[in-house]
Amino acid sequence: MTEIILNGCNGKMGAAVTKAVNEREDCSIVAGVDLYGDNSEFKVYRSFADIDVKGDVIIDFSNPSVLDDMLTYAKNTKTPLIICTTGFSEEQVAKIKEASNEVAVFYSGNMSLGINLIIELSKKAAAILGGNFDVEIIEKHHNQKIDAPSGTALMIADGISEVLTESQYVYDRHSYRKKREKNEIGIHAIRGGTIVGEHEVIFAGHDEIFSLKHQALSKEVFAVGAVNAAVYLKDKTNGMYDMGNLLSET
Repeated sequence: MTEIILNGCNGKMGAAVTKAVNEREDCSIVAGVDLYGDNSEFKVYRSFADIDVKGDVIIDFSNPSVLDDMLTYAKNTKTPLIICTTGFSEEQVAKIKEASNEVAVFYSGNMSLGINLIIELSKKAAAILGGNFDVEIIEKHHNQKIDAPSGTALMIADGISEVLTESQYVYDRHSYRKKREKNEIGIHAIRGGTIVGEHEVIFAGHDEIFSLKHQALSKEVFAVGAVNAAVYLKDKTNGMYDMGNLLSET
């Protein structure tokens, strides 16, 4: 049995994770962390400093502002971390990587199996098409999402950059008054309505276009992925893990 501490338990993703856990028999939520509200299924703490129970792993769907408290708790209690929150600064990402020296950290901007397949396929396409095709990434999310571009769009771009090593990210073309360079990866964010999440990678060449697209129809795909990661990470040693590690061992 994997016992989970759920950070951001009263948010939309927290509710989705709770539902995913309730549909399984190999894990349970022993505590939640959230500034707002209570939960009838488990005790909710206002901060990590208040927690007085032990969990096997933390699932984090919260806000970058609580990262420091969560990392401190995880390191002090040696509790593995599943970090699904996006919008971290470079300094915060460095702190996450540093924490992995003391505790197992599963860090991914997207917990969907399909998205991680898109990343692998995009890398394969970049290797085959090389510099002969222009690469553009379009991401769409609901109008309540704060960070832009999405962490997933950056994951895709970073994967392509592993192949096209001198790539330059371009986020906003309205003030970018010059012809497109061959090494650019354009990244574009759309916010509107209740879009759960859409990502499209476009490879535009001479007289032909190749594209890869993923559409999430509900938040459940991310919640299920996070719970799978929690069960996977429970007994892992210190270090950084991601969906690629999980997929390779299943």
